[in-house]
Amino acid sequence: MRFINPKTDYAFKKIFGSNQSKEILISFLNAILYHEKEVIQDLEILNPYSPGASFGLKDTYLDVKAKLDNDTTVLIEMQVLNKYAFDKRVMYNAAKSYANQLDSGERYILLNPVIALTIVDFIMFDNNTEIINSFVFQEEKQKFVYNEEIKLVFLELRKFNKSLEELETISDKWIYFIKNAAELREKPADFQSVSALNQALEIANLAGLNREELEEIQNRTIWLTDQEGITLYAQEKGREEGIIEGKIKGKIELIITLLQQKLGEISLKNRQKIETLSSQEIDVIIANIFNINSWEDLENMLNTNQ
Repeated sequence: MRFINPKTDYAFKKIFGSNQSKEILISFLNAILYHEKEVIQDLEILNPYSPGASFGLKDTYLDVKAKLDNDTTVLIEMQVLNKYAFDKRVMYNAAKSYANQLDSGERYILLNPVIALTIVDFIMFDNNTEIINSFVFQEEKQKFVYNEEIKLVFLELRKFNKSLEELETISDKWIYFIKNAAELREKPADFQSVSALNQALEIANLAGLNREELEEIQNRTIWLTDQEGITLYAQEKGREEGIIEGKIKGKIELIITLLQQKLGEISLKNRQKIETLSSQEIDVIIANIFNINSWEDLENMLNTNQ
């Protein structure tokens, strides 16, 4: 038995956002947002595509969108790659969904809360070890809450390291399911005892998918793997360039220090010339540093190299 990877957008939507997913989504949201209290009794799964209501607003694409029985809107997004300005996109989507509830001239009292639940497969907050972090508006110094109408909740999968045997709560099991379902080869016994989790495993079972669905999941998986490779290459390239740049800066500081010890304070003009030298030119200066006996010697050497 094998299961689709919930971390791909297509699979996540199929498990949590399809017509048969209501019980699954209620259980998952109660576990993650409400500390396993049965706050949500019912919800409506909505079309996650949300165009801007006002001229000039960007369209919003989410994985799952739901309206709870208390009129709170929940936006759910599964994000595997840490893209540029991703944090701003999360705030934008939440704020736009909140503002789009009103048509022109309607009263603000009609606004209902919005929760943006973002599940990420990377580290967002390396200054703490919490797996789930929630944010609302609060006073900067005294930390009392101003408003909870817009709440941002982040679930960081990379911080969750429990094994199957270590799972204790429903929250643990849901997080484990999202992170590790693709590696499972059978239904865990503890999962089968939870109706919503068992149902999620049934939907995720590869054996129950048709050929078109399997091809779509395969294409999404290949694309995601390619994107991860591009990201890793860019990071490695940047790291290499950073190391080279650091070495060049170190050599420049060495030249300036040696020259000032030998000739006294260096002029701004000469400093700027040294700082703009290429790596090869810097090596030439270092190799001949003991032949420089005056600022004029340095000037001639710089002019010759340039």
